[in-house]
Amino acid sequence: MRIETERLRLRPWDECDIAPFAVINADPDVRRYYYPSILTPAETADVIAECDAHLRKHGFGFVALERKADATLIGGLGLSIAGDEIPGGPHVEIGWILGRHYWRNGYALEAARACLEHAWTRLELTEIIGYTSRINNPSRALMEKLGMRSDPTEDFDDTTVPAGNPLRPPVLYRVGPNG
Repeated sequence: MRIETERLRLRPWDECDIAPFAVINADPDVRRYYYPSILTPAETADVIAECDAHLRKHGFGFVALERKADATLIGGLGLSIAGDEIPGGPHVEIGWILGRHYWRNGYALEAARACLEHAWTRLELTEIIGYTSRINNPSRALMEKLGMRSDPTEDFDDTTVPAGNPLRPPVLYRVGPNG
């Protein structure tokens, strides 16, 4: 899965991405809405390997996100088959994680819009979901800018996050090709 926007490139992961992505995944500010929170370099390498396997199997995946101007890895973004913790599946979800230095530049919105367009036109998908904790206002705002809508009756109990953790339960968002 390769997608280009005016400023960004979404592409398969390379081995050289492990170190800079590990730095992103070790930042507590970046990972504050993720469970588990920070990842080790070995865990980051495992995540990248899983993303690559998903991409090879399904033809889409969570891929590297780089800035075209200087080929800097700024994070990851893409589509994946959601886990069994989400009722009514299978679902295809969109997700993202960007290094703190790249926040508030419109990168996530620009890349996510292009990724959704790819989902509608190239993959011919009819719905994409996203989910995040209720307290993750930045991601919730981005989902709403993407035209994603939530219905409180569809919120679910994410059993991959321990009971009592403030990241549980999440809010579920949906969007189709026409919003």
